[in-house]
Amino acid sequence: MTDVTATPVAPRRSPLHARHVELGAKFAPFGGWEMPLEYAGGGVLAEHNAVREAVGVFDVSHLGKARVTGAGAAEFVNSCLSNDLGRIEPGRAQYTLCCDDATGGVVDDIIAYLYADDHVFLIPNAANTTEVVRRLRAAAPPSVTVTNEHEEYAVLAVQGPRSAEVLAALGLPTDHGYMSFSTAVLDGTELVVCRTGYTGEHGYELVVPAGSATAVWDALFTAGEPYGIRACGLGARDTLRTEMGYPLHGQDLSLEISPVQARSGWAVGWDKPRFWGRDALLAEKTAGPRRTLWGLTAVGRGIPRAGMSVYVGDQVVGEVTSGTFSPTNKVGIALALLDTSAGLGADATVEVDVRGRRCAMQVVRPPFVKPSVK
Repeated sequence: MTDVTATPVAPRRSPLHARHVELGAKFAPFGGWEMPLEYAGGGVLAEHNAVREAVGVFDVSHLGKARVTGAGAAEFVNSCLSNDLGRIEPGRAQYTLCCDDATGGVVDDIIAYLYADDHVFLIPNAANTTEVVRRLRAAAPPSVTVTNEHEEYAVLAVQGPRSAEVLAALGLPTDHGYMSFSTAVLDGTELVVCRTGYTGEHGYELVVPAGSATAVWDALFTAGEPYGIRACGLGARDTLRTEMGYPLHGQDLSLEISPVQARSGWAVGWDKPRFWGRDALLAEKTAGPRRTLWGLTAVGRGIPRAGMSVYVGDQVVGEVTSGTFSPTNKVGIALALLDTSAGLGADATVEVDVRGRRCAMQVVRPPFVKPSVK
């Protein structure tokens, strides 16, 4: 028998990779991509604080992009994904979930941009784009086309209290409402400016043709110099989103963690007659989930990490799904799935096994810091 070793697949790189190298980025694999984790000259803490206090720019071009077009495209998407597109008008975006039809588990969480009845643009997570597109294509009627445009666009997240000033200096729109988007032109490049983000701060996400990404990046940093702009990597993106209690797919949401368990039921159109996973999720909602996502704040020293066990006395009552040190609060924080049978609620005290040492933590409802997104 011949031993055949598979050739490793090289990770994808952002069209801005050269700029990241110039800035001394430390890279890490993420969803099949090689993306900046942090940059020289400050690292995660400085980048985190820049977003909370001034403005930071994240290259999140690893995020997926898919386009659904044709007669009845919006109606089709609405019959598949969890949230109700009927609640919003063209020009608005919506957080939604692609759930497994049989189990109600989360295949991915997605931002849907509603352009028109015949045009919806989707931004899934990097690792799940191919599967989301596959499922949509398999279900699409002949009138609807689903296109995977993963590498055709870059996405730049401009986040922080001074983000609007940076965009305004470039003549880009800034006054549209939260979860809405506008098209604009910057030096001949048409792009989309959406009032979204993953940090809890006022911010924007720019969807830019991949070939124009470097020019837009350079323009942002030139315009943003008076405002303390800083390049930010995925390390700061994680600490920022954890402080807000925003779930990360694969940790706080997954095929094994339903939106009912993850407190994401607000992103489910419960009154819709049809969407993937509807029957399973309604049954779980009615019966009550066997576990629920809560926040944990360390009482003393100790930084919780994903996979650590949560205890009450000698009994394991849950597991940390995301954990980090909060640069804003200067304390360890976590998201954790806690067993409903344990009867825990806000202000309860639990312990987390941090590398063999029990650390006391208080159960809280996220977010851990006050959001400033609106």
